[in-house]
Amino acid sequence: MSKSPFKRISVIGLGYIGLPTAAMFASRKIEVVGVDVNQHAVDTINRGEVHIVEPDLDMVVRAVVSEGYLRATTVPEPAEGFLIAVPTPFKGDNHDPDLSYIKAAALAIAPVLEAGNLVILESTSPVGATEAMADWLAEARPDLSFPQKAGESSDIRIAHCPERVLPGKVMQELITNDRVIGGMTPSCSAQAAALYTTFVTGDCVLASSPRVAEMAKLTENSFRDVNIAFANELSLICDELRMDVWELIRLANLHPRVNILQPGPGVGGHCIAVDPWFIVSSAPNQARLIRTAREVNDSKPNWVIEQVQAAIADTLIQNIERTPSDITIACFGVTFKADIDDLRESPSLAIVEELVRDSKCNVMVVEPNIESLPEVLRGAELVHSPRDASQRCDIALLLVGHREFKSTFLKPLLDGKHVIDAGGLLR
Repeated sequence: MSKSPFKRISVIGLGYIGLPTAAMFASRKIEVVGVDVNQHAVDTINRGEVHIVEPDLDMVVRAVVSEGYLRATTVPEPAEGFLIAVPTPFKGDNHDPDLSYIKAAALAIAPVLEAGNLVILESTSPVGATEAMADWLAEARPDLSFPQKAGESSDIRIAHCPERVLPGKVMQELITNDRVIGGMTPSCSAQAAALYTTFVTGDCVLASSPRVAEMAKLTENSFRDVNIAFANELSLICDELRMDVWELIRLANLHPRVNILQPGPGVGGHCIAVDPWFIVSSAPNQARLIRTAREVNDSKPNWVIEQVQAAIADTLIQNIERTPSDITIACFGVTFKADIDDLRESPSLAIVEELVRDSKCNVMVVEPNIESLPEVLRGAELVHSPRDASQRCDIALLLVGHREFKSTFLKPLLDGKHVIDAGGLLR
């Protein structure tokens, strides 16, 4: 770590990446102005509280707000450096990247830019997004020069530095993980690296361009997606051949050069379920394996739904006097991964949503990490106690491996129940 050349920076977007990043810079005694369109988030942060769940984040935010190093607002203010950490969702049904949030953030900061400022795009983005952002800024501020035309002599420096952290360990990995930095010129890269080294202990590795840095992040998550798809496809094959996929994977992994991942109900989150489509959108004719892996993982929730439907049918056959409304399904977990509150792109949430909408059964959501159910689960019952849910349900659908659902605790509770272990919780 080194002393920062920046005295005041601004972080645009105070979500799961932006707020921890803002807090980390503020913890190094840099004045940070956080900007978000969500007034509730702004007010919460200014009270020294957090609107998201992430271990240790609340303590850091409370400290840096009370010390005066972090405050939040809805309107951008002048700063020496700007970090944009806003969503990059899809638009339409073809998984085309939606850059409207990045464009809105760029146009919001454009009026307060000054010569010598640094603008870093942290949002995970399709290839070319950083250059597009630079063009939007240049169009909004023709009085300033930008690196796409002025090169090293530009008034404004622009770079891409994608986040590379794991939810649940963000505060640790922001510090220790290596960062890939792709500036539009060498000076842009150097200035961005100087900013991050104020708290990053990992290496700040310079890519040859923003495009390479963008592609690096997309490649990392596509690699993981392809490997998860292999495990998920094995689970479908094993079901067809009446084998235990977890036993199969355990045996195959005894080979010294084999390391198959574990299957699950699908793939969720704001990265692995999204980033591969950005590569597909950039090179649709070449990204055949990446597209197929996405299709395998996106289809896994449908297979889980089919298992539940079969369990409902079996339950009704065993007692012909019962109707679906007499059956209770306990769904264990709806977040996209274990021990967090994040529902973004969660396959488990999509599965439970369909059960609530179409099964005509009573649906319990066993989720210790959220305080209320999202609107799409209206009609379901939120239960925090696995023991209570296990006693009351006819069918147990195991989706997310929260620590409260460990197999040694769940197994005896589910004796005599129809269990669908889509997440491998009992293995």
